Amino acid sequence: MFPATTNTGLAKNTSYKVVLPFYLYAGVSFLAATILLIFSTPAFLQHYFHPHTLAITHIMALGWGTMMILGASHQLVPVLIEGKLYSNTLAYLSFAFAAIGIPLLVIGFYNFDFGWPAQWGAIFINAAIIFYLINIAVSMAKSKNENVHAVFVFTGTLWLLITTIVGLFLVYNFTHNILSRDSLSYLPLHAHLGIIGWFLMLVIGVGSRLIPLFLISKYENNKILWWIYSLINFALISFIVFFLYVKITWLYLLPLVAIAAAIILFGYYCYHAYHERLRKKVDYQVKISLLSVFMMALPLIFLLIVILLLLFSVDNIHLILTYGFCIFFGWITAIIFGMTFKTLPFIVWNKVYHDKAGLGKTPNPKELFSDKIFLIMGISYLSGFVLFVAGILISNELTLKIASLFLLIAAILYNGNVWKAATHKPKKS
Repeated sequence: MFPATTNTGLAKNTSYKVVLPFYLYAGVSFLAATILLIFSTPAFLQHYFHPHTLAITHIMALGWGTMMILGASHQLVPVLIEGKLYSNTLAYLSFAFAAIGIPLLVIGFYNFDFGWPAQWGAIFINAAIIFYLINIAVSMAKSKNENVHAVFVFTGTLWLLITTIVGLFLVYNFTHNILSRDSLSYLPLHAHLGIIGWFLMLVIGVGSRLIPLFLISKYENNKILWWIYSLINFALISFIVFFLYVKITWLYLLPLVAIAAAIILFGYYCYHAYHERLRKKVDYQVKISLLSVFMMALPLIFLLIVILLLLFSVDNIHLILTYGFCIFFGWITAIIFGMTFKTLPFIVWNKVYHDKAGLGKTPNPKELFSDKIFLIMGISYLSGFVLFVAGILISNELTLKIASLFLLIAAILYNGNVWKAATHKPKKS
């Protein structure tokens, strides 16, 4: 008997046809980002507003991180609210509009052309997020069984919509001057709306449910999660106010401290989930997910240094680039690596074997992908990540090239393992 469907519920509501396209698209996006990285390493020795850096950043933020989260949450939200996804059609529309909009926007950034491709790309992405938000909101309203994890997801989606709307304005601002300042001036606001409001909110909201689940831990502490929720929203709202209305650099330390407190509390939450686990042996997938929690600290450290330097009117471009790289290629990528191979096998298993459960021997979900390939992928990824950070800090292009090759290998292995799991067929007896 397969325990995942009964104990986790990860694969019993939303059709795999809704979820798999998001997973596959995200994997291809990560591969595309690593290929561009190899050919764009000189950009990471220049200003962070370089066209190639912007293109790679948006592939990682939208094509990799956001598409993966959208796909996984279509599966997870029904589990969190103990109800059904409101509409598969809205989910398909969300995927289609995002899948078209993301490459259009990225092409615009790469060519530094903010004409119709970038503009329509931004419009399509906003439409995709609206479809997703409606789907999640109605699903929650119909279930009437909300919990703290679902509130994290819903609030994060609201912040995502605000992020993409601001992004739309910034794209049009290049050609129509609709804002009071140039688009570069608003880039920190746009970036942190997405990083804190969307990614951090979703990673903690979903991770606080999945990490104990996959550790088979009964640890639960909603009080801590509500504190984390409040700290993140306080940090983001105060940052917006300071950015728009109060031009005092040292005040940015206040939201930074709030975010640091939220991450420390999340680390405390994960530690207790780990300590109270029933399954003593922890697999590689959960280990790299737990590693991502510690990797959250890296961007905070670099951001603190950036703010302290700004107090003395010093703008260090390399530290800002490292800060962004640690976010998108660091903790976001690490947790996606881990959670992909804890959720995707369950989804595929349910697709292939749900009619055969109890009628005979079926494989374990872990057998749907290669654990050895996952380990090699993880080693290659961590090697590439550490080397790339070093390459930015010491401004060495050769180091960046070598690091990019490691990351490309990791992306190829990831996609191969995802494809192996997604195309799994039952063995003929």
